[in-house]
Amino acid sequence: MKVIAIANQKGGVGKTTTAINLAACLAEQGKRVLLIDTDPQANATSGLGTTVPPDGSLRSVLLGHRSIREQIVSTILPHLALIPSELELATIETEFAGSESPLFHLRETLRPLREDAAYDIVLLDTPPSLGLLMANALAAADLVLIPLQCEYYALEGLSKILDLLHKLGVVESGAGTRILGILMTMFDVRTNLSQQVVEDVRRHVPELLFQTIIPRSIRLAEAPSHGKPITAYAPSSVGAVSYRHFCAEFLDRLSA
Repeated sequence: MKVIAIANQKGGVGKTTTAINLAACLAEQGKRVLLIDTDPQANATSGLGTTVPPDGSLRSVLLGHRSIREQIVSTILPHLALIPSELELATIETEFAGSESPLFHLRETLRPLREDAAYDIVLLDTPPSLGLLMANALAAADLVLIPLQCEYYALEGLSKILDLLHKLGVVESGAGTRILGILMTMFDVRTNLSQQVVEDVRRHVPELLFQTIIPRSIRLAEAPSHGKPITAYAPSSVGAVSYRHFCAEFLDRLSA
């Protein structure tokens, strides 16, 4: 079982869009996938059309009130399960503040799933902040996927997330978490800026950049409001095709 954190401290970069649609594409390929929503905004939860039952979110697991298996819910897609989030998850920052090893609660929570290999891939959708929830996700993950939007401040945002990963020991050589790659998102074919940003990132970190680039798409923007991934909402759209291409590249890199 591989655990991949989808992380960037900046909001609006396509993190949750990537989490939902990569999970859906992996499930489409027959992979047993668990998506864990670690963001109190719960956009991955609502984006899959899931209603959170009482005490049914990740928060109850992290506080030790329920087992992780109790919180897993099915989705509209075969092979794709979810542990939902809710706004109350934001209180975890306070709950963990005085505990021993506050960075490793999520890692310990995932241990039973690792032991019985219930899933092939676990994806962690992280909050857009540098707080304890993101740090827990990074500490729990084997690999980190960084979505990066095609905009002017992309390189600045990339340097910040890479700096954070260095400080947490994520990108050190040897054992531990490492960066799987960088996915460029929100590419606008009508502007030179998008192409320039991609070239700048390719020049700085060519070994990390995925070849697939996710375009701006009205269908991708609409899908969450219908509680569906793009592969279910508009399966022939450019967004669906792009995420399927990315999924294939993701699996190739994962198995390398």
